[in-house]
Amino acid sequence: MSAQPSAPPRRTRLTPERERELFTAVVDLVREHGYEALTMDAVAARTKASKATLYRQWESKPKLVATALRHLAGTSPTDVDTGSLAGDLRQMLHELIAHATEDTALLNGLAHAVTKDTQLWEALHELHIRPGLESLDAVVNRAIERGELAPDNPAKDYIVHLILGAFGTRRLIENKDVDAEYMEGYLAAVVFPALGIS
Repeated sequence: MSAQPSAPPRRTRLTPERERELFTAVVDLVREHGYEALTMDAVAARTKASKATLYRQWESKPKLVATALRHLAGTSPTDVDTGSLAGDLRQMLHELIAHATEDTALLNGLAHAVTKDTQLWEALHELHIRPGLESLDAVVNRAIERGELAPDNPAKDYIVHLILGAFGTRRLIENKDVDAEYMEGYLAAVVFPALGIS
């Protein structure tokens, strides 16, 4: 009598709430320790899940982290429309500053890994970069439609680089975090003149 074919491994069903709890824990661990130091043992301990369950669901650490990032990308930045480009940029920066500590920790935790793992970079882009760029594009396009910003202004394509550059370099040069006072001065001295607004 021939042997019966073995059944495929069963994929455990997790509730949406349990998945979100697990994905949040994964991203928190990356913030705390970095991607390279993250282990499936640490995820299992933090989430009170078995390693077997984690591997059955996601197969590997890269897939688990990428899936966690994508899952948490469900919310978009608040639509900013204060009626002026200066006001919109100020509001967007206040929101960035409010989340700067946790976001910087996540970006730092993934910085080295994303240069070698396209799947991780795509997930990080989906979670953090693309929504912010889309929100900024909407702000810039409204400013052009209002006649507030010249459509051929060369600085408009570098707004995000100017702003994010300030976040990265202040810590490097001064060993200080960016705060509202610093960014207000930076906007007035650098970003607004480049855009021809005040």
